[in-house]
Amino acid sequence: MIPLVGLGYDIHRFSSSPRPLILGGVRVHDSRGLEGHSDADVLCHALADALLGAIGERDIGHWFPPTDPSCAGICSLRIVEKAVELLRAREGRVANVDCTLIAEAPRILPHVASMKETLAPILGIAPNRVGIKATTNENLGAIGRAEGIASLATACVLLPE
Repeated sequence: MIPLVGLGYDIHRFSSSPRPLILGGVRVHDSRGLEGHSDADVLCHALADALLGAIGERDIGHWFPPTDPSCAGICSLRIVEKAVELLRAREGRVANVDCTLIAEAPRILPHVASMKETLAPILGIAPNRVGIKATTNENLGAIGRAEGIASLATACVLLPE
C-alpha cells in the first residue's frame, strides 16, 4: 500500500437566523449555527475534501453542488461517507486524519470525544486515529471577530500500488 496525503479547508459564516451548529457530526449549539446549503459542518467539509484530494478526486462542490436542491440540508456525515466510498472503490483505506477548527467561540474541547466517536466508524479507523483540535484566530479577521468558523483537515490514505 502506498500512503497518500490530502488537505482540506472550509469556512462558513454564522447564520443570521437560529440554526443548530453541527461540527464533526455533533450538535454543539442549538441556535448559533453556520450558513450553508447543507448542515454547514465545516469540519466534515474540510475532512471530505482532504480525503478526496488524497485520491486525486474533485472537491465536494462537484459531488454535492450547492445548486442541487437534493443536497439542501444534507447531513455532512453523508459527504464524508461519499469520500470514503470513492476511496474504497479504489481498494484504499484511511490511515488517519487530523482536523483543526478555527473559532473564537464556542468551546470545542467538550465535544471532541463525541466527534471522534462519530467520525471513526465512517472512516473505518479507531477514534485515536482521528485528530481534532481547536484554536482561535487571536481576534484577527472575520474568524477573530466571531463571524464564522473555519476548519483545516489532513488525511492520510493507503492505496494499492
